[in-house]
Amino acid sequence: MSIPARHPDIASRLGLSHLSPASADLLARGAREIVLPRGTTVFSPGQACPGWILVETGSVRVMMTADTGREILLYRVKPGESCLLTTSCLFGEEPYAATGQTETDVTALVLPASTVFHLVESEPEFRRLVFSGFGQRIGTILKTMEDAIFHRIEPRLARLLLARADAEGKLDATQADIASDLGSAREVIARHLGRLADDGILAKDRGHITILDRAAIARLAAE
Repeated sequence: MSIPARHPDIASRLGLSHLSPASADLLARGAREIVLPRGTTVFSPGQACPGWILVETGSVRVMMTADTGREILLYRVKPGESCLLTTSCLFGEEPYAATGQTETDVTALVLPASTVFHLVESEPEFRRLVFSGFGQRIGTILKTMEDAIFHRIEPRLARLLLARADAEGKLDATQADIASDLGSAREVIARHLGRLADDGILAKDRGHITILDRAAIARLAAE
């Protein structure tokens, strides 16, 4: 049973405009919307991939956790983007090797594997949608690994603080969150934030940081 009234809506939400009627019908019947509150675990290591996910609103953090408990942020999935790891697991028929967690409320479209496989084979436009982010996302992961391994933590921390702070120099972030984003340990981040606070460059409270001397942070970020 076809549902032609849904075709334009679903196709436009995925940014698709040249699907055949049969593919549009398959897409309309297969797609479902999910709404995930902030802090929801979308997937975790060892879990099978439930389908292909495209985020419409909100943001999902994808991170790996070592046996020691140390975390490293691989990338974020933002509106209009799909998850590289989900796509890889779906086509490789492998379980997840990392964790995906919503850092805001998220709405997303989910397509079952059978629908994705058929559309990838038959529709060039859909195939481009699925694989367009691969190169960029892999580059992001490599840059994250390079920074974590080869670059000093102080300038990276300063750049993160400047990027996240609002016009008043305030940002909401725990030491664990910052450590994960920078691929460092929470204790290391706590030590560096403590030094900056002792020097009067910032003020910190539980889950909150305020930059007091933006020029000093900017100088450190430029090193």
